[in-house]
Formats: sequence, C-alpha cells, structure tokens
Amino acid sequence: MKVAVYTIALNEEKHVERWYNSVKDADYILIADTGSTDRTVEIAKSLGINVISALLKPFRFDTSRNAALAALPADIDYCISLDMDEVLTEGWRKEIEDLAVPEDGMSAIIRATLTWNTREDGTPGLQYGADRIHSRWGVTWRQPAHEIISTYGEYKEVRGGVSFGILHKADPTKSRSQYLGMLKMAVDEQPHSDRNAYYYARELFYYGKYEEATREFKRHLGLPTAVWAPERASSMRHIGKMNPSEAIEWFTKAAQESPGRREPFMDMAKHYYNVQDWENCYKSSMEALRITEKKLDYMCEEDSWSELPYDYAALSAYHLGRPEEALVLNKKAIKINPNDERLKKNSEWYRLAISEKA
Repeated sequence: MKVAVYTIALNEEKHVERWYNSVKDADYILIADTGSTDRTVEIAKSLGINVISALLKPFRFDTSRNAALAALPADIDYCISLDMDEVLTEGWRKEIEDLAVPEDGMSAIIRATLTWNTREDGTPGLQYGADRIHSRWGVTWRQPAHEIISTYGEYKEVRGGVSFGILHKADPTKSRSQYLGMLKMAVDEQPHSDRNAYYYARELFYYGKYEEATREFKRHLGLPTAVWAPERASSMRHIGKMNPSEAIEWFTKAAQESPGRREPFMDMAKHYYNVQDWENCYKSSMEALRITEKKLDYMCEEDSWSELPYDYAALSAYHLGRPEEALVLNKKAIKINPNDERLKKNSEWYRLAISEKA
C-alpha cells in the first residue's frame, strides 16, 4: 500500500510545518504552489516535501488540484487531498492500509469526517463528511470553487468511509474574495447545475447582495435537478432571512421540505425573539430541541446544536411568566457553554423572579 498526501498552497508559511507533521507518515507528500511570495516553498523543501509550481490564470480550484494530482507517482494506491489549514487525526495511516485496493476499472472515493471548527472547551463544532481520500486513477476534480472529486471515463465508483478525521484550523486572515467570481464562472459554464446555483446564491448572500441572491436561490429551487431536500431547505431559509415579511412562510416551507432538522426552527425562534413574540419563540425553540439526531452534512449549522435553543426557550419561558422552567432550561444551556457570562447572569434573573413569585 502506497499513500500520497497532496495539496495546493498560496502563502502558507505559518501552516507548512504543522501540516507536514500531520502527514509525514505518507509515502509521498506534494505541494503544488500557486504563486507564493512568502517562505512557503523554502520551508516545504527544507522538510523534504516535494514541491511543484502550478501557476494558473484565472485561478480555479479544480484545475489546480488536478495539476497536483497529475504530478503524483504512478504507483500510489490512495491519495489524500488535505488543505494547508487542515490536519489528519492520529491513526490515519493504519486505517488507510486496511482499505481494499479497488480492482482494475474501479476507483474508490472515501469519506472522512471533517471538523470545521472547535469550540472553546475543545468539543467539535460544525462537522460533515468530506470526500478527500481517493484512488490514484480514474478520478478528477470538477468545478472552479467548492470543487468535488468524481470518477470519469470508464472507471466505476466505489464508495467507503474511515473513522479518522480531518481537523480544519481556520486562518481568519485568509480572504475569500475570489469565491464570488469563481462561482459566477461556474454558473456561466453550467447554468443548469443546481449545485452551482446554490453556492453562487449563498455567496451573493454573504456579500449582502440580497436582491440578486433571492433571485438565484429561487432559480435554484426551480431547477429540475434541485432535488436534494437539505439544500432546497437551505435555499428557502436564506430567502426567508433576506425577506423578513415572508420569513415565517419560508422557514415553514424549509421545515416541511427537509424534516428532522433543527435549523428552520432556530430561524423561526430567532425571528420571533427579534420581534419579542415569546410564545412562538418558545414553541419554535422547543420544536428544535425535540430533534435529537444531528445530521452529518454541511447544511448542519453549529448554532442549532449549541446552547442557543435552550437559551431562546429559557428567555421565552421567563417572559411568559414561567421562571422555574426558564431556570431549568438555562442550566442546560450553561452545561453546553459553561463560560458564557450572559447565561450565568440570566440564572440570577430567573432565581430572583422565582423568589419574587414566591
């Protein structure tokens, strides 16, 4: 079994050594540098990492990753695509070696759990499955941004999973300004792709271009291939956030479109909290809390599984004249986030209200 870890890089000097220490058990390690002006290449070479130049204009993630993939040795069995701000968890090598090598004419795409962020207490925040492990042959990266790995030609896809994970260690100094242009490029290239429409609409939302984003989210919902319920529900939720007068209508549609998810109910709770409709804020928060199975996909939002549902429910119960219930709910919120000073102060208010009520 031979394993390669590869990545693309641009000005990643502060991450190179940490990344290398995570992957040094690989048989081959490669960085495709896309034009660094700092010490990324120098540090990488000093650690014994193979480095190639992959200068492409205009930049896009799929062609850059494919350039790196093409430079890997021919005898590699499994490849791991790992960004420079990510690390592998311990034990990854043994698990890769336990995987079966696909037969001729077949390519494996293996999913690992990616932890996007970690809370202050060290527990995982947002987590979802990421297709980062794959066969050397018969696969290619597609899409300018939010790229995906897939088989091509006559190769048949074999799916699998591993229990080791990928930890994302976000670099807040990195700009994502290039994404909007790349996603517009993706839509122009494949205007009928529901995936491209969704991502482009979401990027417009991030930039505060609400009128354009609303149109693109609605276009996404109207595409015949837009059938994945969690993504459709997310489009509906975004439309609701940008159009307050229609918010509850869209959040309700989202909850119906993809049942068993907390996010639409938390959107409702936040909306009702902002307008101080405590009865409906309480009901929405409790609906969210009734859902106990956390979905492992990128539509799952950390806030919905944080202390926030208990906090909204506690505040609502307090304003509805039920401080005893508010205190119980607040304690559950504090258990999830014990360092939140506001939650602790809320406990004092609830206890005071209970004593005054007595």
